[in-house]
Amino acid sequence: MTFLTPTRATPSSRTGLELTARLWQRSLAAAALALAATLPLGAISQSAAPTVTLRWAAQNDILTLDPHSQNHATTSAILMHAYEGLVRYDAERRIEPALATKWTYISPTQVRFELRRNVRFHDGSAFTADDVVFSFNRIRQPQGTMGIYVTGIAEIRKVDSHTVDFIMAAPNPLLLRNIVNFFIVNKAWAEKNKSTEVQNYRAKEENYASRNVMGTGPYAITGWVPDQRVTMKVNPNWWDKHTNNVTDVVYTPIKSDPTRVAALIAGDVDLLTDMPTQDVARLRQDPKLKVMDGPEVRTIFLALDQHSNELKYSDVKGKNPFKDKRVREALSIVVDRDTIRRTIMRGLSIPAAIMVPPGVEGWSAELDSISKPDVERAKRLLAEAGYPNGFEFQLNCSNNRYVNDEEICQALLPMWAKIGMKVRLVAEPFAQHSVRFQNFDTSAYMLGWGVATFDAQYTLQSIVRTRTTGADGNFNFARVSDPQVDQLVEAMKTEMDAAKRLAMMREALKRTRDEHLLLPLHHQMRPWAMKPGVSTLHRSDDRPEARFTSVR
Repeated sequence: MTFLTPTRATPSSRTGLELTARLWQRSLAAAALALAATLPLGAISQSAAPTVTLRWAAQNDILTLDPHSQNHATTSAILMHAYEGLVRYDAERRIEPALATKWTYISPTQVRFELRRNVRFHDGSAFTADDVVFSFNRIRQPQGTMGIYVTGIAEIRKVDSHTVDFIMAAPNPLLLRNIVNFFIVNKAWAEKNKSTEVQNYRAKEENYASRNVMGTGPYAITGWVPDQRVTMKVNPNWWDKHTNNVTDVVYTPIKSDPTRVAALIAGDVDLLTDMPTQDVARLRQDPKLKVMDGPEVRTIFLALDQHSNELKYSDVKGKNPFKDKRVREALSIVVDRDTIRRTIMRGLSIPAAIMVPPGVEGWSAELDSISKPDVERAKRLLAEAGYPNGFEFQLNCSNNRYVNDEEICQALLPMWAKIGMKVRLVAEPFAQHSVRFQNFDTSAYMLGWGVATFDAQYTLQSIVRTRTTGADGNFNFARVSDPQVDQLVEAMKTEMDAAKRLAMMREALKRTRDEHLLLPLHHQMRPWAMKPGVSTLHRSDDRPEARFTSVR
């Protein structure tokens, strides 16, 4: 399906939006034909309950259906409807039992999980300890980026068919929060379909698990047409009680801002979780809609290649200027974060000095205080580093993932030009952008990092700690490396004293800030718009859950 956007339609034009809405409605008919041929991905029996469909839209698509391949928020937001972990978050963000009913600390490094009995995968097969052990060995494979969620677990041992022991290398203060996103895959299904290996996304590999789903969750994913939609159907055989009324979910990625808003206004979408900032005030005044406000635990930042001996896509030959702290600092202090907040984000961002937002353990207002841009100091720093006239490099950005992502990158170029930087911008859909930076094919790139555990260790360990073949640094594609940060991360991973651990996280965040290892721009705010008949929970990790949603 192609989403058509007329050239005259602008976010502020009601007539343009009405025209866009008509074209959007035509596109729905075309999509229905494509989806009619989509085969169900799970053997879910049909419920006699009336069909209630939640039509949810946002700007970007999922990357894969393999639950152990890509640590990508939209992908996880969809897959968590079908795949489950041993524990989950409740409505108040507290840890509660899911596929495990109980856990007991046998010792500080051994935790026994009693698994829920009579749980069935969507094809009717039984969930057992074998699936947990298999999933643990699978998620740790280095071609995936989800290993961070089992960090610190040395082994999972099967005790009996419904009991497993987690053996830790050391005490683990984040164990339960981490394993929320340790999704359990059906061992027999994966073996039958030659999907015991995690999809290698960066190599553009496909396998059966990257296009099909077999979980235990409240919904079965019944189809995915890339860049068009994901469809789900309620699992009437789910082990838990359904307290909502949504029987079907249709998720539609719509890159175009005007088309996305038009779909909501036309009534073709029930829930919109990517609101264009320029439309928020107007949509608040629309009596046919309601807007739910809330922060998002996501920081938008720039990553600079600090590993290559010669910087790619640059006119500097034989060396890498980003290895020099003075250059990194110059690029950061010339950025006017408050102007970006006012003009591009329309107030819906918090200018950032550190790599975690409010709401995450480790954040503090003192650490996250920004300074005004200082062009003259930036020029002096560049001159001291040997680049008085600046230099050329390439900035890679997504154009369909974060709020105003391409526009933010465009705004950086004239700011950097003030200190002589000549920057080429390459903006492309996130699916292509992600492959590029995961293959180290950039000199600098934008990324947004959400904190799934609501704890700063997750950020520091994933994208700041020195990259290894395991969970440490597994999303550090800028290949940042700082021995002091590494030492602090290693210490916080096993520190059970909350006050000591908090001090370690804040020291590591300060070191990352002061060394300009990464360049944070802002923390996103994320209002959602919906029809008045939709009731749901706003989630600061930007993961709406159909199990908490009803449509009237």
